[in-house]
Amino acid sequence: MTHKTAPAHPIIEVEDARISFGAVRALDGVSLAIMPGECVGLVGHNGAGKSTIVNVINGGLTPDTGRVASNGGALERYGINVARAHGVRCVFQELSLCPNLTVAENVRIMHRNLGGAGWRGRARRIIGESLDRIFPDHGIDGDETVGTLSIAERQMVEIAMAFSDAGTPPRLVILDEPTSSLDASLARQMLTHVRRFVEAGGAVIFISHILHEILATADRIIVMKDGRIVAERPAGGFDANSLFEAMGSVAKGAAARRQNRDLAAAPIVLRQTGSGLPFTAREGEIVGLAGLSGHGQTEMLLKLHALRSGNWRPRRDPAVAFVAGDRRLNGIFELWSILKNLSVASLGDLTRHGLVDEKAEEARAESWKARIEIRTQSMANPVLSLSGGNQQKVLFARALSTRAPVVLMDDPMRGVDVGTKQEVYRIIRSEAEAGRTFVWYSTEMEEVCLCDRVYVFREGAIVAELDGDEVSEKNILAASFQGAAA
Repeated sequence: MTHKTAPAHPIIEVEDARISFGAVRALDGVSLAIMPGECVGLVGHNGAGKSTIVNVINGGLTPDTGRVASNGGALERYGINVARAHGVRCVFQELSLCPNLTVAENVRIMHRNLGGAGWRGRARRIIGESLDRIFPDHGIDGDETVGTLSIAERQMVEIAMAFSDAGTPPRLVILDEPTSSLDASLARQMLTHVRRFVEAGGAVIFISHILHEILATADRIIVMKDGRIVAERPAGGFDANSLFEAMGSVAKGAAARRQNRDLAAAPIVLRQTGSGLPFTAREGEIVGLAGLSGHGQTEMLLKLHALRSGNWRPRRDPAVAFVAGDRRLNGIFELWSILKNLSVASLGDLTRHGLVDEKAEEARAESWKARIEIRTQSMANPVLSLSGGNQQKVLFARALSTRAPVVLMDDPMRGVDVGTKQEVYRIIRSEAEAGRTFVWYSTEMEEVCLCDRVYVFREGAIVAELDGDEVSEKNILAASFQGAAA
């Protein structure tokens, strides 16, 4: 007698979900099912509805209409606790760890059944084992305070927590821009673990604006636009261009480094010495900072900022602007409007007789809203009403709208959609051609390779300087791991 295997039920299924925030329709009849043993890539430009559907799946939002089901049955009163009981875990784009607590104490918050005598030891063991599986040689101690960790280390801890098992094993892990703060080596380790988890029967929803990661990792890809699913098929049915076009954009060629322009005679506008090779940046140059994350790149940017900014009082003629990568910690003013967040660095230009010229402020904000496509109905809305990627656009607009001749950028493309990235690359190149200097730290190799010259960091020191055609992934990786260019 032949026994038929019962068909697998979706771990989570969403049917006809609709959500509106005022006049904004965030979800417009979205239905999807996540099966065991698959990685689903979820893509779309900022504001397409990805974060909203994720919050429905993890129980953080209840649809205005529609339902959520699991294992073939509808779930009543679906919320965060019910989602967690069904093995749903989420790594948010905006990192959510408590910075004043230790790593182990944060684990205790996630796994509420860890209470009782000896919970700290169990929490340290659980997170340590998960970190070891995903990120060998991570060097993170469970007793470290989260606030002392780098942004990459915090992202590693959040990822490890999501895949950890303290009694209720994870069945569906949602990863929202999980590699945005990880260098290439750490990103490969995480993506390798995703495939292991899926092959063992787990499921992953993988959100990323790095399209090659989606294409290489996902089994199925869902494309969202304006709160709807506009394309869905196996990953093999897409390539980078067709995926980009499905998102509603016209594919463009990769931006090239400036050619045939000799910058050697341009005046030096930044200079910094320390351990390793000396740092310089010339007028009109785009200088990249590369190497494994946490090896001194951000510290260099902070030194350069202190060198040009001086005291606490802003200058009427700003010497330097800064685009923060950790926008929640160092970038946005959470209680302010989008307008005020954008204009705060330009008050010297917008003030007349000690008062802000509101018409000029609004005109500048509307100009940058259109130029960089900030998705909002009104710039008077709270900045937290924006998706993470759109918040990052505000930080770009804040810096680029100033007259500062030097712009420092600390891994600024975290969570920004591919279409906006191309527009920002174009703006940066245009501004550099006009004489503006950019110093750009990025964990994305493609972005580093757009720079005119690159300094590679290792263990807090500059170990290699690459110029022109020497700027390549091969040479950067060789210098990152060996301390010398290939």
